[in-house]
Amino acid sequence: MNRNPKPSSSSSQPSQSKRSVYENQSNEDMRLEDATGLDRIRVLSHLLDNAIPIPGTGYSFGLDPIIGLLPAGGDVVGTLLSAYIVLEASRFRLSVPTLTRMMFNILLEMIVGTVPLIGDLFDLGWKANAKNLKLIEAHLQHPDENQAADKRFFIILVIAFIIIIAVQISWYIAVFQFLANLFAS
Repeated sequence: MNRNPKPSSSSSQPSQSKRSVYENQSNEDMRLEDATGLDRIRVLSHLLDNAIPIPGTGYSFGLDPIIGLLPAGGDVVGTLLSAYIVLEASRFRLSVPTLTRMMFNILLEMIVGTVPLIGDLFDLGWKANAKNLKLIEAHLQHPDENQAADKRFFIILVIAFIIIIAVQISWYIAVFQFLANLFAS
């Protein structure tokens, strides 16, 4: 007995083209993918900026300032995780001004973060990832499709992140070389 019979070619229902079924399924998958992307952003933002409550204060901080305490590499890892949030968020067709504000939040945190201890204290209060999550959620509440960034801006965004990370790594290499030469003398 054949368990998977072929559908009969004479069906009483009108047939849909395979293309339209695929497009509908694709759109549903896209929405599901966007929802899981937003969930990833929310979880990562919470972990980096608000995961650890300070009892009795109503204030919390995340792993970002703790990771930032690691000499040199910690700030690079924090910047990479923040960059991931922005790149993941770009799937929501954010506007150029919104993506630029998100980049500014990360850039400011990165620049101030290069100052030992002061940068880590700044990380406690600035919470760039939480700010960026609020920008994403504001966009999702009132999306403006006409203002969505195009692919060229996305490419520029990726290149900017690569340059930012390269500059940050170069800065730390220069500082370590300076300190090594200072203590070697």
